[in-house]
Amino acid sequence: MEQIKRFFENMDEIVYIVDMDNYEIIYMNKKLRELYGGLPMERFAGQKCYEVFQNNSEPCKICTNYKLKPDEFVEWQYYNPILNKFLMIKDSMMEENGKRYRIEIAIDISDQNRKNEMHDDYQKLEKLANEGYRLALQRSTPDECIEVILEYLGKALNGDRTYVVERNERGGDDNTYEWVANGVTAEKKNLQDLPPEVCRTWYEVFKEKKNIMIEDIEEIRDVYPVQYAILRPQNIRSLVVFPLYEGKHIIGFYGIDNPSESSLEYVSNMLETVAHFIVAAIDRRRLMRELRDMGYRDQLTKLGNRYAMSAYIREFQDNQDMGIVYCDITGLKNLNDREGHTAGDALLVRSGECLKKVFRGYGMFRIGGDEFLILCPQIDEELLAEKVGLLRQTMQERQVTSAVGTVWKKCLKGSEIEGLVNEAENRMYIDKAAYYRTAGVDRRK
Repeated sequence: MEQIKRFFENMDEIVYIVDMDNYEIIYMNKKLRELYGGLPMERFAGQKCYEVFQNNSEPCKICTNYKLKPDEFVEWQYYNPILNKFLMIKDSMMEENGKRYRIEIAIDISDQNRKNEMHDDYQKLEKLANEGYRLALQRSTPDECIEVILEYLGKALNGDRTYVVERNERGGDDNTYEWVANGVTAEKKNLQDLPPEVCRTWYEVFKEKKNIMIEDIEEIRDVYPVQYAILRPQNIRSLVVFPLYEGKHIIGFYGIDNPSESSLEYVSNMLETVAHFIVAAIDRRRLMRELRDMGYRDQLTKLGNRYAMSAYIREFQDNQDMGIVYCDITGLKNLNDREGHTAGDALLVRSGECLKKVFRGYGMFRIGGDEFLILCPQIDEELLAEKVGLLRQTMQERQVTSAVGTVWKKCLKGSEIEGLVNEAENRMYIDKAAYYRTAGVDRRK
């Protein structure tokens, strides 16, 4: 490693080396240190690359680490808004003593780009937007596209936080995406299911095809006290927020907190330009979710199907307590023969509704014509028994007859789930046989 550092030290290109597993800076050459005030290497060693080079609070969405292989280069161009430079970048991976290191060599091509750059503000705006689109479109999912564009906007406009807020089914608002600068507190978890009155005045402005620009948060202290009470604790001094439209329907908004004063004059234009891209990504996300639901959801009961169950089990984290409930709806065949499949379907729908009422938040699946499975991670044995009792009561009230088998195990491993499901199924058959004996019903019906 020391020999490699000596090789790069006096190169005219920008060079740095980071640990790929923890993002800590191992080395910055003289050229790069000069861009950061000529500070000694000790000042940067051990700091996170995304904090120092990108002013990010977490690993960059545009990071190429996932593409890197030993002895191969990944080449790309990037405008770094922190350094205000256009860079031609070559990234590679080096392995030493069982550790992986990212080596990045960047050539400053700012002069070449600026020769072709118009000095008109609109041209600069368009260039920034196009660069953000280019980086975002390299990602494979709509979520990643939105995360990259927010990250890029936040850095390009020198803001503290960029975010998307979407209206939910209950009429409230959810902060669905955010980027925060290094040292800025993330707020996404605190901004879920906001009551309608919090953003009501903003939506009234949006209906008039206007955006929100607040240059000094103190100006709204008396005019909009509800919004002030939410914004001030977040250390927001200024913000620009733009509505997101799907046709004529407002689906939410997105914005930036504390952009630099020098960028305030064109932030609104920038957000308006990018809004269409974000709406397109949200539409694509919804379509992908709908397609996924079609493949993973039972269309009659709207519960998960066997594919969804398999995916749920694959994502199970080991060493969790687990409760499993196996249900079989009795009398379905007899009902179909006697009253038709419409009546049978109605019975299955009622059965699914009973499961949702009692086990909402857990994994619920229709795994056969008349069989249902509920997987309950992180549930204690007493609560599981209580819920099974409530399920039987609810089914009785909804005129659903079901055999139920229940199993609970502490600190389960994912590899043990299949065996536990089989045990729950066997207990269901025991319960079913007991029902037939007690009720005097022909079990073939």
